Amino acid sequence: MNTFTLLPAANWAAFALVSLGMVLTPGPNMIYLISRSICQGRMAGLISLGGVALGFVVYMLCAAFGITVLLLAVPYAYEALCYGGAAYLLYLAWQTLKPGGRSPFQVRQLPQDSPRRLFTMGFVTNLLNPKIAMLYLSLLPQFIAPEQGHVLLQSLLLGATQILISVSVNALIAVAAGSIAGFLAARPLWLLLQRWVMGTVLAGLAFRMAMEARR
Repeated sequence: MNTFTLLPAANWAAFALVSLGMVLTPGPNMIYLISRSICQGRMAGLISLGGVALGFVVYMLCAAFGITVLLLAVPYAYEALCYGGAAYLLYLAWQTLKPGGRSPFQVRQLPQDSPRRLFTMGFVTNLLNPKIAMLYLSLLPQFIAPEQGHVLLQSLLLGATQILISVSVNALIAVAAGSIAGFLAARPLWLLLQRWVMGTVLAGLAFRMAMEARR
């Protein structure tokens, strides 16, 4: 069985794009990793990212098994999750576009920590991140094709895709955090443009999900 007999290529590609958009939207993970990288160095940021990645794995496994049981046992659960995901995307769009939004590159000072504490703090920061919980519980089911069967395997494939994208992008951001912060500090219009582009994309995805749920 190859990837695209398990899961339609269009579903996988759409989820990959959503995952990329989510990781580029500022949240607790990005703010922590950037602050840590700038305050304590790139290696500290990458160690913290290891803890974040472990948090993703925990969420992925819990969601994959939970979604599988829910979609098989509860009528209309799929539609309910679609509407929930759409509502959460609208909330993220508002958080991105509302006046006074804070850039993750406006760094807060953090103490010097040991590698073990860096890893643990990255893990805890991710576990307490509501954006990740909602990503797995509300957004991931939108891209599962129940009619193809193997719901658990589809969930794991999508979760692994999200983890790969998120870890790759955050690693690049952690390594380049200092340079990016300096670039954006001198160009505030770039921050404003990024906020409006991401807010518009998230709102569009919310509308699409709501329409899909009505079909």
